[in-house]
Amino acid sequence: MRIDIVTIFPKMFKAVLDESIIKRAQAKKKVRIFTHSLREYTLDKHQKVDDRPFGGGSGMIIQAEPVFRAVESIKKKVKGKSRVILLCPQGKKFNQLYAKKLSKCANLIFICAHYEGIDERIRLHLVDEEISIGDYILTGGELAAMVVVDSIIRLIPGVLGDKNSLNFESFEGNLLEYPQYSRPAKFRNWHVPEVLISGAHEKISAWRKQEAYKRTKLRRPDLLRSK
Repeated sequence: MRIDIVTIFPKMFKAVLDESIIKRAQAKKKVRIFTHSLREYTLDKHQKVDDRPFGGGSGMIIQAEPVFRAVESIKKKVKGKSRVILLCPQGKKFNQLYAKKLSKCANLIFICAHYEGIDERIRLHLVDEEISIGDYILTGGELAAMVVVDSIIRLIPGVLGDKNSLNFESFEGNLLEYPQYSRPAKFRNWHVPEVLISGAHEKISAWRKQEAYKRTKLRRPDLLRSK
């Protein structure tokens, strides 16, 4: 997989892309990630990429030209079709099913919106889809892009050490994950459930399914309604 990220602030991504699972995925050559400074694609001598909105209003708007130039330049370097995604509050709500869908794509280009918004022509004539990570406002799309990229990369086959670990995570089968415990079995007079140290694998599996259902019903009943 190849991921390209167009942003005004490429340095924001360094800490995320150079650590943990994402770093290892790149080392294993499971994914290649490139960040592109939008300012490098503007024709303005001051590297300006925004301007005031037509019709008046507060804030500044990301201009169409540098974004089109950036995406078109990236596409020339990529083999095959690229999916262009805009991170913005108006996009489709991101979830685990969406992450699985994107993890199967060969090439992804993420555009990080900033300031008051983007020129509508970007949305109409350049972007394939729009993603929102939740009903709240961020200062830009950079953090949203990091969230989406992290969730996608860990789903790529061979990225995680244990291939079975993905089967028992929250949101798999529309259930939250069951309670987890580790050693010691007794801590400050709090005990691990007996079934988990019984060695009876069928009983453990049944307990986990039951607890996952109970936790989901209590905390996220909406997930059960959507099954």
